[in-house]
Amino acid sequence: MNSQIKTAIVTGGGAGIGRAVTLGLLNAGYNVTLAGRRVEPLHETLQLAGDKAANGSAIQADVSKPDDVVHLFDKTRDTFGRLDLLFNNAGINAPGVLFEDLTYEQWTSVVDINLTGSFLCAQAAFRMMKDQAPMGGRIINNGSISAHAPRPDSAPYTATKHAITGLTKTLSLDGRKYNIACGQIDIGNAGTEMANRMARGVRQADGETRAEPLMDVTHIADAVVHMASFPPETNVQFMTVMATKMPFVGRG
Repeated sequence: MNSQIKTAIVTGGGAGIGRAVTLGLLNAGYNVTLAGRRVEPLHETLQLAGDKAANGSAIQADVSKPDDVVHLFDKTRDTFGRLDLLFNNAGINAPGVLFEDLTYEQWTSVVDINLTGSFLCAQAAFRMMKDQAPMGGRIINNGSISAHAPRPDSAPYTATKHAITGLTKTLSLDGRKYNIACGQIDIGNAGTEMANRMARGVRQADGETRAEPLMDVTHIADAVVHMASFPPETNVQFMTVMATKMPFVGRG
C-alpha cells in the first residue's frame, strides 16, 4: 500500500450511502477501510470497485461497541499508516410506531448506533489524527434532513440526528488545536434500500400518505468527496443535499 495516498474510514460501508461513498473515495484515489456489522456486504462493495479494490480493507465492526472501534482504527493504522478522513455514516432507524408505543430497546438501539457509534469513532479518529505526522485530518458526519425537521413517529432517529449536529459543532471546535476539521452532510431522500419506501409512499405531517421523489445515491458520494477535497485550512461546515422536489422546504 502507498502510504502517501490519503486514507479514509467509512462506517456502514456495506450498503446505500456508505457503499456509494466508499466507491467514490476509492475512485478518487483514497485508501479506504470500510466497516460494518456484517463482513459479506463489505466484500460485495469492494467487488464493485474493480481494480480499485486493492486499496480497500473490509473490517467487521459494530460501532456501538468500544472494543470493535478500537480494533477498526488499529487495523487501519497497521494497514495504511495514517487516517485523513472519517466518514461517520453507520445508522439505523426504528419502526414507525406511535411515540407512546416505542419500546426502550427500540430507542436505545438507534441511539447506540447513530449517536454513540459516531462519538466512539470520532474519539478514535481524534486520538489517531493528533498523534500522526503531519497532524490532523477531517471528519464528516452523516446528519440528515431529520437533523432539521422530523417525520411523524420518528423520535429516536430525529433525536439522534439533531444530536449529530451538536457533535459536529463540538468536534469542529475541539479539533482546531489538532488541525482536525469536522463538517456534516444532511441528506434527503437518496435512492437507497433504507429510503426506497419514500417512493412507495410515506406518511406526511398532515396524516396523508404520499410518494416522494428520490435522488441518485452517487450524487451523495460526489458531495462527500468534494467536502473531503478541500485543504486542511478550509472546511464545509454543513451541506444539505436532497431530492429537489421532496417536501422539506416550505410547506411541502
